[in-house]
Amino acid sequence: MAKENIKKVIVTEKTESKIKKSVVHAEVPVEMLFKRINYILILAGIVLIVVGFILMSGGKMPSPDVWDDQLIYNPVKTLVSPIVILSGLVLVLVAIFKK
Repeated sequence: MAKENIKKVIVTEKTESKIKKSVVHAEVPVEMLFKRINYILILAGIVLIVVGFILMSGGKMPSPDVWDDQLIYNPVKTLVSPIVILSGLVLVLVAIFKK
């Protein structure tokens, strides 16, 4: 006779450990990406950009029958406002890259 493979199953009860595990959550301080001066410089750059666009706006003719070159080709609109806008963009870039 061939020997039969008999498997024994042992049933045990689940017990809890007498040692309680305590979980400690350590709070790691998160350093901000930018400092306060960076945010102030970014805000100042955005204000300069907005002021530049406000300086560039306008130029509506008082009458559709009259053409006035000074309303459109004013030095404030063609020279000053682009310089103000570009200085605002440069200020924002400096604020981003300032450590």
